[in-house]
Amino acid sequence: MAIRINKYLQALGLASRREADKLVEDGLVFINGKRAENGMLVNEGDGVVVKGKRKQCQYLAYYKPRGLATQDLTGEKSVIAEWKKKGLYPIGRLDKESEGLMILTNDGRLAREVLSENLKYEKEYIVTVKESLRAGIPAIFKSGMQTKNLGKLLPAKAEIINRTTLRVILNEGKRHQIRIMLNDLRCTITSLKRVRIGDIKLGALKPGQTRPFFVSL
Repeated sequence: MAIRINKYLQALGLASRREADKLVEDGLVFINGKRAENGMLVNEGDGVVVKGKRKQCQYLAYYKPRGLATQDLTGEKSVIAEWKKKGLYPIGRLDKESEGLMILTNDGRLAREVLSENLKYEKEYIVTVKESLRAGIPAIFKSGMQTKNLGKLLPAKAEIINRTTLRVILNEGKRHQIRIMLNDLRCTITSLKRVRIGDIKLGALKPGQTRPFFVSL
């Protein structure tokens, strides 16, 4: 499928769409040996060359503290407000009352991979609830739970660690998904922490700390 040149360059992680438009305007982008113009389409098999220095991609594992919003919607302190001045943005979100692992990057390719339902980037959470967990909860998650607000969900893995603690592994990431699932099962969440995204682990990070990692796409 053909896509616009600025979207194509963004997908490669070379530039934002605005930066890509500027690269094209400056005559630094060529499609099949011919100078590109903004709005041109790139087809499968086309050769695209960008002159100049390739964008340096950065990847950080970040421990989002509880009480910090991800999105910069109300002007309050948020992950986006804190990191966008450094050119890095969080992949996905964790709600304000949740904590744990987020990925900060300027690489759009990785963002698309992580936000997909690719099994390579499953997300693991440790969840504590107020009530005693019922033994049948893992089977309900595995079957693909039907919820009031999100409808039918993909199958998820769940393991009861102790009376009030549950390990949950998702391959999709709908807004407030775990909270909605457990609320429908009449469980009150007291803490929710993401500890892993694919093979990237929270590890020994403390709230607010970061750790670089490397990616091969």
